[in-house]
Amino acid sequence: MPFELTTPQVQQAMIMLTALATVAAVLVAAWPWIARDRMAERIRLVEKGPRQAPRDARARSGAHGAARSLLFAKEPNRIFAGIVERLSLARLTDEGGASKLLRMAGLRGQAPLVAFLASRLIAAVAMPGIAFAYITLVVQPDLPLPIIAAMASVGAAIGFWLPKLYVHNLIAKRQSSLRRSWPDALDLLLICVESGMSSESAFRKVAEEIGAQSRELAEEMSLTTAELAYLSDRRQAYENLGTRTGLDSVKATVIGLIQSEKYGTSLGQTLRVLAKESRDFRMAAAEKKAASLPPKLTVPMILFFLPVLFAVIATPAVIQAVGGP
Repeated sequence: MPFELTTPQVQQAMIMLTALATVAAVLVAAWPWIARDRMAERIRLVEKGPRQAPRDARARSGAHGAARSLLFAKEPNRIFAGIVERLSLARLTDEGGASKLLRMAGLRGQAPLVAFLASRLIAAVAMPGIAFAYITLVVQPDLPLPIIAAMASVGAAIGFWLPKLYVHNLIAKRQSSLRRSWPDALDLLLICVESGMSSESAFRKVAEEIGAQSRELAEEMSLTTAELAYLSDRRQAYENLGTRTGLDSVKATVIGLIQSEKYGTSLGQTLRVLAKESRDFRMAAAEKKAASLPPKLTVPMILFFLPVLFAVIATPAVIQAVGGP
């Protein structure tokens, strides 16, 4: 008997084909957003040239900066500025240390300093109230009210410390980016200097080229270029670079640059030695990180791999024992 499709089967097949066609049409329409064309983006950056590519990289990486915190604002917030001015927080706190800390985090100007000082005070005032509400409403311990208030008062110290912890986290991320890209920047500096460029031109060229790899390093080198052009003492410009970054490799390079200009030694030879040392240091750091992986993997293996292995090995024996002869 030949196979014949009934009317319900035909309807079901049509519905399934229509659904598949709809899903396929949606995927085709949304595919450019689902799978981005990385090659086209690279070609566009190359066509724009080295001057525009770092700017686009900075724009992409800094697109979320405005929403991250008021520390990144250009102008001081009026509320924060009023708090700092009326309470004289700049005089009561270590303004110089706070400014140096913010510069190491890449936050320059008066707005980040005002936001940092005001946020420490606001957090120190708000955290005890938040801690008291959490303890009384959520934890609900069987303790007298004065003891709960004393426990909540610890939140003042925590709130005063949290903005500084946030800035230290920014510094750590920034130094990690600088540390990875610094040997490459030294190689580029060496090439520029040996091609006959001056130190200002070399720093400017490296700042343009290194922006796609490290936005932070491009900013620091651009600022150093400006300081070399405007400061009367070139040594101060180099020392400022080492102070802002806080990295030993950068400080060693700064000392080499200062001695090269002071005693007239070969800048190319100095950069060659420093670049080799920086690459060796980066390789040693990578080897140290790789050597620390086995101890770190011990706990995950004990918690996740060994129980499954024991279950696979012991399950057949347990089934045989339970099932009997």
